[in-house]
Amino acid sequence: MDIVVTVKMVPDLVEELEVNAEGTDLDRSVVKLRINEFDEHALEQALLLKDQHGARVTVVALDSGDVDETLFTCLAKGADRAVKVMGDFQGGVSTHTAAAVLAQVLGGIPHELILAGVQAADDRDGQLAVLLGSALRLPHVSVVTGVEPSGDKAVTVRQEYSGGVVGELEVDLPAVLGIQAAPQTPRYAPVSKVRQMMKTAKLETIEAPAVEMGAGSIVTSLARPEAAGRAEIIEGAPEEVAARLYAILADRGLLKR
Repeated sequence: MDIVVTVKMVPDLVEELEVNAEGTDLDRSVVKLRINEFDEHALEQALLLKDQHGARVTVVALDSGDVDETLFTCLAKGADRAVKVMGDFQGGVSTHTAAAVLAQVLGGIPHELILAGVQAADDRDGQLAVLLGSALRLPHVSVVTGVEPSGDKAVTVRQEYSGGVVGELEVDLPAVLGIQAAPQTPRYAPVSKVRQMMKTAKLETIEAPAVEMGAGSIVTSLARPEAAGRAEIIEGAPEEVAARLYAILADRGLLKR
């Protein structure tokens, strides 16, 4: 089975994020990027299928910045091939544009199963797998939490619903799936193995095809959340802190005699 996994670079939410001067996006000149968490689960699902049933896994990413190390990491985890799509993607692109580019690129890459993260941390619209399925005229299922082969030409996919209800669907191949979670935690690639891949493996590059830069949706404003209150730090000796705390509570009428 030929499996293609699409991966996207998104802002690292652990880092301090800054809004640009226009108030319409993050300041991408200083933001640190990392692989989208849901795409990590899509890759893990592909690698599980490879480990258990045999498959060839190809990882594809737009060259949106800091992507090389991520692709080498995917190879270190067990992917067989890594493809970087070259183009003007440094400032980020809409999901519609990404889907249009990837649909044309994937037309030249063997695939029976295309896996994408169910959504990305920087847009949360959950549309990439949907749009890929539409553009390629393939069956699509999203919010998937498990995939197993069902004969030679189909897979059984698992979806979790509210209340702990689990559904199973049989999907004909080729197909596009939006992965919410792999059956197990995404595997870790040791730094030494990633460095080895950087020395021995090669990333393939493909020039992005010309597509209409469809926005789909536009962010009109972006701002930090307003602070709802503040904390007062009381310092000093225990007796002083206790006295100050008593005075504050008494002043607010929170003490009962």
